[in-house]
Amino acid sequence: MNNKIKLAVAGAVLASASVANAGITWEAGEWTVDMNGNVNAFANITDADDSNTVSGGLAGKSNNDDTTVGIETGLLPSWLGFTATTRQNDIDTSVTISFQPNAGGTTSLTKGNANSGTNETENRQAFLTFGDKSWGSVKVGKDLGIFGSTAILNDMTLLGVGGGAGGGGANTTLGGIGTGYLYADWIGQIAYTTPNMNGFSATLGLMQPWTANNTLGGAVSDTSVGTSDEFGYQGQASYSWTGDFAGKVWGGFFLQDVKNVGGTAGGDGLGSDHSSKAYEAGISATVMNIGLVAYAYSGDGVGTTILLGDAFDTAGNARDSDGGYVQATYVIPTGTKLGVSYGISNLDDNAVDAGTTLVEENERVTVGAYHPLTKHLNLVAEYNRMEAKSHAGLSNESDTFSLGAILFF
Repeated sequence: MNNKIKLAVAGAVLASASVANAGITWEAGEWTVDMNGNVNAFANITDADDSNTVSGGLAGKSNNDDTTVGIETGLLPSWLGFTATTRQNDIDTSVTISFQPNAGGTTSLTKGNANSGTNETENRQAFLTFGDKSWGSVKVGKDLGIFGSTAILNDMTLLGVGGGAGGGGANTTLGGIGTGYLYADWIGQIAYTTPNMNGFSATLGLMQPWTANNTLGGAVSDTSVGTSDEFGYQGQASYSWTGDFAGKVWGGFFLQDVKNVGGTAGGDGLGSDHSSKAYEAGISATVMNIGLVAYAYSGDGVGTTILLGDAFDTAGNARDSDGGYVQATYVIPTGTKLGVSYGISNLDDNAVDAGTTLVEENERVTVGAYHPLTKHLNLVAEYNRMEAKSHAGLSNESDTFSLGAILFF
């Protein structure tokens, strides 16, 4: 697969050496066209005994049922992507467009089942790039965000399910989103990436700003329509090395001003601005058949699970948050990758939050087996245990067993 491989598929390649490393390519005049993607689906059984109110919690009963079952797409959506590349005037240019249909939902919500799935189709990518290996490249359009991207691309559940199963056939599950890292999401951007300088590279992006939201109420956002008078900024730098002990270290940041349009007296004040910011650091390494990942983030006014989710209280004051995950995998002689991962995301409360149902932490443990039946096809089995705790002392737990397959081309 060429250098413009879709980020989600590239992430899966990082997660499993058994994934195909070439798409379907053909020449069309001055262009080389690459078509690639995947289809995946999983049978999920989720058991949850409690239905306590944990606002922002990721565990608990769904539709008041102790047991929820479904055929669902995993963390990585089913994918069909096209990239066309050419080199003209000593500049490499490309264009990428992709489609993400739901492989697990029904075609209608009117089939008499309260847990019927949806038939959503997303368009996560539409961007162009231009550059040269001597000075770097520029990306213009919609693609995976920069902050948090390497965390999700190294998550072993990218080939599987992770958290968030049992949601009635939503387009994807959560993997480790909200239990170890914030969702990078797919966002409009203009980003510059340096050339590879002996393993070191960096990316800096001017980003479409996000809207803040609060599950406890209180309209705190940049504006009611999700735009802002200032861009967001994201960046990441990394250093990679090869050899018997190969690996990568990286660090990144997120920065965006958020305007308080609905706070109350005692907060930052109506019309005030807050500089939401977060920082991250991680390391991944491979030695023999062992893979290791460690990642952490910390933020002020960035919230939990999604960027700016529950980032502010009802008075307009920013909340602090942090989290991370550790992961270990081992490839046995049959080629099966066995893995275990632990992740947690914490959200601090403010004085105005005292006694509320605001989530305090979402925690996840994943045990998985990923078997390459062919170089393109992986069979997957996972067990995920999730726990959500509120600042009021209540908690919910969920156990999910998943079995399915993912095929790349």
